[in-house]
Amino acid sequence: MNTSAPVTHKFDVVITGGAMTGASLALAIEHFTNAGLTVAVVEVAILDDTKFSCDARSIALSYGSCQLLERIGVWQSLAPFATVINTIHISDQGHFGLTDIHANNEDIPFLGNVIELADARQVFHQALWNTTNVTLFCPAAVSSVERTIDEVLLTLNDGQTLKTKLWVAADGTISSCCKMLSIDHHEHDFKQIALIANITTELQHKGHAFERFTHSGPLALLPLSRGRCSLVWCLNSEDASVLLRSSNNEFLDALQRTFGWRLGRLVSVGQRRLYPLILHQSTRIISHRFAVVGNAAQTLHPIAGQGFNLGLRDVVTLAEEISSMYQQNQDCGEMEMLQSYQQRRFPDRNTIIAITSGLVHGFSNTSLPLTFGRNLSLVALSVFNGLKTPLFQHAMGLVRRP
Repeated sequence: MNTSAPVTHKFDVVITGGAMTGASLALAIEHFTNAGLTVAVVEVAILDDTKFSCDARSIALSYGSCQLLERIGVWQSLAPFATVINTIHISDQGHFGLTDIHANNEDIPFLGNVIELADARQVFHQALWNTTNVTLFCPAAVSSVERTIDEVLLTLNDGQTLKTKLWVAADGTISSCCKMLSIDHHEHDFKQIALIANITTELQHKGHAFERFTHSGPLALLPLSRGRCSLVWCLNSEDASVLLRSSNNEFLDALQRTFGWRLGRLVSVGQRRLYPLILHQSTRIISHRFAVVGNAAQTLHPIAGQGFNLGLRDVVTLAEEISSMYQQNQDCGEMEMLQSYQQRRFPDRNTIIAITSGLVHGFSNTSLPLTFGRNLSLVALSVFNGLKTPLFQHAMGLVRRP
C-alpha cells in the first residue's frame, strides 16, 4: 500500500471514513477494478487496534454478508475470527410465542457469523495496508469542500488538498461530510439504551443465537469464541443506568430472570457499556459527485442485527456501479452512476428500516390484542416452516439487489 499521496493529490475516489464500511468500499473498488482506480481513504482516528481491545461490541454478519465479503476478497481473513450461528431462537418473555430458525431447514450452511469488532478492525486495516492502489490519510479530516462540474476539491485539516471524481461519506452516524453539503437526516428516538457486554454461560452455546423480546425492549445473546456470548440488552434509560452501576452478581441475577435458563447459569460478565438507540436516516444518499453509505446513510436499531449488513450492501452496490463505469472507460463520479446506485438501494433500504422499526414498536407494545397477535405469528412460524423463508430472507442477507 502507498504510504503517501501522489504529488498531484488526484484520486478517482476519495472515501471519508476508514472503519469497516469505508475500508470495505476501498477494498471492493480495488477488487472489482483490479486496482484500476486510485482510491484515498481519509480517517480521523489513528488506526491503532490496541485501543479497541477492551471494546465488547461484536457484529453479526448474515449469511448473505459473508458471501459479499468473500466476493470482495475479505472473508478468508475474517473467517478465523468468526463464530458460526446455525440456529436462532426467538421468544417473547412471559408469553407462549416462540420459534427456531435452523440453517439446515433453510438449505444454507449457516445463518451467519459473529465477530468481535476489535478483530474485524484488525483484519480490515491489514487488508487496507496490503492494497495496491489505495492511499490512507490518517489521522486526517476533511475541513472544507469545493465542487465543480468535473471534480471535487477537498482540503484536509493539515492543509493537504485532494482532487477526486467521486467523494463518498462513510464517516458514521453524524456524518460531517453530509453536514458540509447541507444534507439533513431524519431522527427517531426509540427511547431505549443498548447495554453491551460479553457473558460466559454454564452450558455451551453450540452456535445458537437468542433473540428475546421483553417489556423494555429486545435482548440478544450471540455466540462468541471461547464459550462466550455477546449480549445486547435494550432497556429504558433508568433501568440501563441501574444495571450499569450494579455489581456483577446483581447484574447476572437480573439478566438470568429476564433471559431464563436456556444456557444454564450465567457465570460471569465482562465490561458493560451503554449506547443510546436512535434511528438516523439521511434524507439523500447522493448529490453532485457525492454518495453516502453505511451508518452515514442510515443507523438502525440493533434488533435483528441489520446495521452493518445493510451498509455492506450499500458498499458492494456502489462499488459495482463504480466498476461498471470504469469498465466502460467513463467518469466514475457522473450523476448517471449515482442515480443508478440510489435506485438500486431504495427498496432494500426502505424495507429494512421499516422492518426493524416495526419490530421494535410491535414487540414493545403491551396491548393485549397486539401481544396475542405477535405470539400467534411466532407459533405459526414454528409450525409452518415455509413461512420463515420469505420473512427471514432479509435477516439472512439473502436480498436481491437489482
